[in-house]
Parts: sequence; structure tokens; C-alpha cells
Amino acid sequence: MMHVLRGLGRHKDMVTMFEEAFKQQPLNEELGAQTFFANVRAGQWKSAQQIATKMHKQFKDDRYIYWSIISAILQADDITTPESMRPILYKLAHRMLSSSSTPPHLSADRFYLHLSVLQKLDLLDEAHKLLDSEVGKSICDTNLSCDELRRAIWRSRGMIQEEAAIAEMRIVDKKSRNWLEFLSILEATFCYLTAGTEPPSAEAEGKCREHMLKTRVLFTQLVEEDGPKDRSATLALLELECRARHHGLSEPSRLVEQMKAYFEKFGDKACCFEDLKPYLVLESEELSSWTTFLDSHVSSFETLNELWRVINAVKLLRYSLSEAELSVEAESQRVTLYLKHYLEGLKLGVDLATTELQPADDLVLLAGNALINLWKLTADDAHLFDAAAVLEFALTKSKHSFQARLLLVRIYRLLGAPSLALEHYRNLQIKQIQNDTLSHFALSRASTFSLASTGDLTWASECLEATQIYLSNSQDTGDFVVRAFTAEKYSQIPEFIGFEDRLDNSLQRDLMKMEHLRMRLTHEQITSDIIDMELIELKFVFDRVHYDNRDHSILSNYQPRIIPGIDKQTQLFDGPEKLGWLRSFLKLYVRALQQGSDLDDTVEEKLLIGDRPKQNVNQRDKPSLKERLAEKDEEELSELTADERDFAAFAYALATWLGPYHDYIRPPAVVVLAEAAKQTEQKTGHPLKGVDLQALNGAATNGKKDEECPPPTDAPDIVHGHFDKLGKRFLDVRASASPVPALHVATLAQEALLLFAIETLRFKSPSVVKMHKLGALASSFKTLRADAVAVLQDISADLLKLGEAQGSADSRKTLVEKSNISAEIDQDFLVGVAKRVTEARKKALDGVGKGLSRICSAYCQ
Repeated sequence: MMHVLRGLGRHKDMVTMFEEAFKQQPLNEELGAQTFFANVRAGQWKSAQQIATKMHKQFKDDRYIYWSIISAILQADDITTPESMRPILYKLAHRMLSSSSTPPHLSADRFYLHLSVLQKLDLLDEAHKLLDSEVGKSICDTNLSCDELRRAIWRSRGMIQEEAAIAEMRIVDKKSRNWLEFLSILEATFCYLTAGTEPPSAEAEGKCREHMLKTRVLFTQLVEEDGPKDRSATLALLELECRARHHGLSEPSRLVEQMKAYFEKFGDKACCFEDLKPYLVLESEELSSWTTFLDSHVSSFETLNELWRVINAVKLLRYSLSEAELSVEAESQRVTLYLKHYLEGLKLGVDLATTELQPADDLVLLAGNALINLWKLTADDAHLFDAAAVLEFALTKSKHSFQARLLLVRIYRLLGAPSLALEHYRNLQIKQIQNDTLSHFALSRASTFSLASTGDLTWASECLEATQIYLSNSQDTGDFVVRAFTAEKYSQIPEFIGFEDRLDNSLQRDLMKMEHLRMRLTHEQITSDIIDMELIELKFVFDRVHYDNRDHSILSNYQPRIIPGIDKQTQLFDGPEKLGWLRSFLKLYVRALQQGSDLDDTVEEKLLIGDRPKQNVNQRDKPSLKERLAEKDEEELSELTADERDFAAFAYALATWLGPYHDYIRPPAVVVLAEAAKQTEQKTGHPLKGVDLQALNGAATNGKKDEECPPPTDAPDIVHGHFDKLGKRFLDVRASASPVPALHVATLAQEALLLFAIETLRFKSPSVVKMHKLGALASSFKTLRADAVAVLQDISADLLKLGEAQGSADSRKTLVEKSNISAEIDQDFLVGVAKRVTEARKKALDGVGKGLSRICSAYCQ
């Protein structure tokens, strides 16, 4: 039964089951532990703490008191705990620690738990006393978690110099090359200079300069000692000069000289560019010296080490470019240079196995970056096609090039070839947590490319497959936490719980949910069952505290530092969906679904089985859901495209217009509950739990409304003219080189008709219209629907024509003729890429066009 309930996500029912069992067998230690773990899985920390305390008294095992302590800490950190309760819970944990019969230093994790409680209560002197003991020092020397906590406590006490002394001892005597040790020494070096607005005193500057000399000597000795086998000391010297420059204490050209020294020693390492990038804050003369130095390293190469020096030099030169050097002509020359070096570099990897990456791959990525920047400078899609072609060519040499495929996913979406983007995305074979961090590459605004309206569920299925990580997370992470409790790994427990919380409340998860809903409505007939189910899910989503776990830094960015990075340049519609975008769409959909549904909070409470999401304590004092849904937040709306803002305005006006009629016609909650209870008893033979059918039937009989139905009114201008405006907007964007703008407008027009269908579903019944004398309102629906269908049919016909044009031989020929890389890439290869791009465009345009026609047929009545 435990496994069944876990599989259903019904953790609170599992708690109830074990608590009943433990009450019946209070001497059964195993049942007690399982009851504790059930509360852990459900996140019920107060109950978990009470059970652990009870078990400690009953079974006299020391670990149970620590279970109680960590449960109190986790309760204090929980979002449902009021702010005023948190210090009390930390004090409770401290009191239990103080009264424990065993000292905390017998275990590193118990010691960590004790330190974390003292830190939370700001009892830093007591924490320092523990850390300064021989046992404390020994634990910190062997346990990274405790040592990290020690650093934080010492910084809070202002013990920066003492921390630096320990770091120096570890670096010199114990040969530690932990970067944190170097940072501790650097912080101590510059601690004399305050961060305030007032300039530091001459005395403080003098002390800082004196300390700088000592630190420079230390790091220089380490550089000589380590040689080329370790780069940490060389990087520390660079960081020292950079901080000195920030405070105005650096000698001219010293930073550049250190950068040159680093490049000379580690320029043949793949990490060189990323290591030096933070320090490229050079003045004009220094920049000229640096550029001249790098130019001397961009020459022919015969070995892999020489190739890597060239690659790093080219990357650093590109990153340092000024605005004047970013002309179209200069960028075109760089593309030619990068491709020339790449083709030369391929000779060094000719004997590599097909599973290996070519060492020259970064050069083709540089060419891709430059071509994308050319596209931004000229708005000419030919440069995007060229970028796709060179990256496709690179994949014939390095079929496992992760970076090339990621960039191609972005490029093909911009070119309006979504099937090719999905093909490369699937070839990445992302797994587990990558579904949360990387799925936005393919699934961001996936409904724009969806062909679900024609029965092609490819994109909808991809959304569902990507959400499997969230289902497994809710089941598996609880097991990790339980194992951590069993093994008393208290430093890991908050990390596991934080990981689970971030994944459960992932922004990407709910963005995919929204995209899946938008696709689902185009595929399935809109019914009251769909409306009710989606409404319940979206209401849970609306009140979540979201975390954005998406990785926006994974693309290798080789653009100059003065322009936006490659990630921002390749995002569809100039930016990803953020929380404001999600909340805007949640508001309009929850409001529409709420008006089309007979469910209210009372009915949901009686009918829903299973756990509810935790409610943030700060949300309890917010306005009602209905009031929040009706709010217009301009900051949130600013994250939408102009066409999406028009759609949101249409949805808001439509819901405001029809809201009073929905509220009047909707049956009372008692009627809905009575009907649900009756159906449940007929199907299962058992009454609905917690519902008295006879009492409900009596209440339903007296549930008739006394007020009159609001008189029918005309549709607002925004609603009445929305589809005509969409028709004109489509004519403006249909001539774009990429079909993406046309697809965007077309799918939003389709979505507007579907939203209209949701809002008017209640009024489809002739008996309802007749009973409430809403014939005039129903007639206005027919007029609006006919206008919408006429516009959508015109858009559908235009999309089919565009598809034919895109799939023609002339379109393919035009792409190849406009290409600027034909000298470097074989002509036949370019033709093959052009054919795939045009076919993918045709498929998208034809599919959306035919889908619009089908939806018009389904909702024309």
C-alpha cells in the first residue's frame, strides 16, 4: 500500500496509514521509523519532529534526537512557516542539542548540524569555541561541508586575517590548491579598503600595498613551484592584479603582463579562454599591446598544442573587438578566416574515431557566432542559413558535437524549420535533470510550431516526455532524503529537499504545461471534462513560488563583450518566456476555464483526492483568486510579444463581458455536488466520502436564484474587432523571409477562436439560452464566430500558398545563391541543407494552415 500511495503522489494518505499503525503498535520501532519517513516524504516537518522526539523517549537511540533537531530546522525553513515562528524553532533545536547526552563532535554531520543552528541564532562566539577546539579543527580539515560553514562563521565574526593564515598554511604545507583558499588570502589582502563611498585613508592604502607585496611573493613562489602542472597560482596572481586595479593600486601594464604570462604557459589548454575572459577590462594602449601579442600566435599550426593556441588567441581577439570593428565587411572576413582555420585543423583529427570530437570544432562555432552576428547586423536570413550549413558540415566530422546541435536547434527555430530543430534536440539525448534545464531550447513557445490540430502530436508528446523528470522526482527524491536520514548525512538533507522543491516548482515545468494545454485544445474537442481538469491543475500552478532552473549559459559564447551573447541573440522573439509571461497566460486561461466550469472551491475540496501543493505563508493574506485573475500587471504583460499582448487584451475583455452571465447561469455548488455524489454511487456502489446525498438534494431543491439574469449587451470593441485586426496583421507579416512571424500570428488567431469556444460552451445549449432569455447574446456569438472563422480561413489559405512557395525548387535555389560560404563548403552539401530547410518550412506552414481549416470546421457552428 505504501508503494501504491507513493506512486499516486498521495503522501498525506500514507502518513495517515502509518500513524494509525504506530498508534496500534507503539513499541514497534520499525513502524515508528516508517511513520517518521512518511511525514518526511510529505514535508510535514512539525509532525516529523514530534514523532522523532517520541521515538527518542521510547527507544533511547541518540540518532532520533538529531532527527528531531533537523526536522525543527527544516520546519523553520519551510515556506508555510510564519516568520515569527522561525527563531522559536531554531531555539528549540538549540535546546535539544544542548540537552543531548552525546556531544555533537562524535560525528562530522552532527557537528555540522550544531554549527548551522548556532549560525542561524547568531551565536557566533559559541560556534567559534567549537571550531577552535582540537576536535573541531580535525573535523574541518577532513569535511568540506563543515569547513565551508567555518569560513562563513569566521567571515561573520570579521576573522578574515585568521582565515587567510589557515589558507596559507594549507596551500604551503599541505599543498592544497583549493581555489577557496586563494580567495581567502585575496580577501585578507584587500580587507583594509572599505567598500563605502568615502575614499580609504593613506594608512589603509599603505597596509594594503604592504600586504599585496607579501601576497604577490607567495603566489609567485607557488607559480614557480607548480610550473605548468597547475594553473591555480597563476590565476590567483591575475586575480590579485585585477583587484589591485579596481582599487587603484595597480602598476600600469602589470595586468597585461600577467595575462601574457598566463597565455604563454596555458594557451594550449581548452580552459584558457574562459580563464582569461573576466580580466579583459583593458584600456586602449593595453588592449593594443594585448591584441598585438595575440596576433603573433595566430599562424599556421602543425600540432594539437599549436592548434589550441590559435583557437584561444582567436577567441580572445574576437572577445576584445570594439564596436568600430564589427562592420558587416569585417565580420564576413572573420567568417572566412575561421572556416579556413577550421578546414586546416580538420587534418589533425583525420585519424580520430567517429566517437571523438574534432579538436578544431571551436573554430566552426566561432564561424557560427560570427554569422549569427551578421544576421543581427543585416536582418538577412541568408546568414542564418550559412550558419546552419557550416554547423551541419561540422556534424559530419563530429557527430557528437553537443554545442553544434544546441546552436542548430536555435537557428532552425529562427528559420521556421521546427522539425529540423526537434531532430537535433532529440539527437542530443538529454536525460534526467537536463529535461528541466535544457528542454527550453526546443519547447519554448512550441505551440507556435505545433501541428496537433491536424493530429500530429509530435510536439505535445515531447512536452509529456520532458515532464517525466518531475514525476520521478516526486517519488525518488523522497527516497534520497530518507537514506540521508538513515545514514545521518545531515548536511545533505537540506540540499536534497531544496533540489526537490526547485524541481517541483520549476518554471520550465509549468511553461511546458501551458504549451501542452495550448496544443491540447487544438487537438481535442473542448468539453466540460477537459475544462474542469485543466482548471484544477492551472489553479495549483498559479499560486506556486517558481524557480527558474533553465540553463542560459550552456551555449559557447564567442561574441564580443560589447554586444549581447549568443544565447540572447538566438532566442525566438528576442527573449524566453519568463514568470511574467507564464502568469499572464495563467490569468487569462484560469479565468476563462473558471467561467466555463461548474466547479468552485467547495466542490473541489469534496471531489479531489490526494495531496495539495504547499501554500506560501505570504500568499495567505493576498486578495482572492478571482481578484488576482482580474488584475492587469503591465510589468508581466511587457514580457509578451505585441501579438500576444493583443491576444491577452482580447481574452480579458471577453471574460469581463461574459463573466456576469456565467455567474448567473452556473448551477449552485450543492447542485454540482449532488450530481457528482449520485454518479459516484451509481458507478462504484459506494457513497462519496464526506458528502450527505440526502442533505444535498434538499439543499439543491432550494438552490434556485432569485435575482434576474443580466440583460444582453453587445461585445466590446476589442472583442468585436480582434479577428479583423489579426487578418490585417497577418498580411503585414506574411512577406517576412522567415515563416515564424506568420506562424506566430496564425496560431494566436487559432487560440483566440478556441478561447472563445471555451467561454461560450455554456451557452451552446438551446434550452439554457431559452430559459434565461439570452437569445440576443447567443445571436451575437454566431456573428462573432462567423467573423472569426472567415478570417481564419483566409489565413489558412495564405499559409498553404506560403507553404507551396517555400517548398519549391526556386526557394531552394534562392537560399543557395544567397549563400556567402560556397567557396568553403561544397555546393552539393549546401543544396542538401537548403532542401531540408525548405521542406521543413513547408511542413510547418502546411500543417498549421490545414489545422486552421479543420478547427474552423469544428467550431463554425
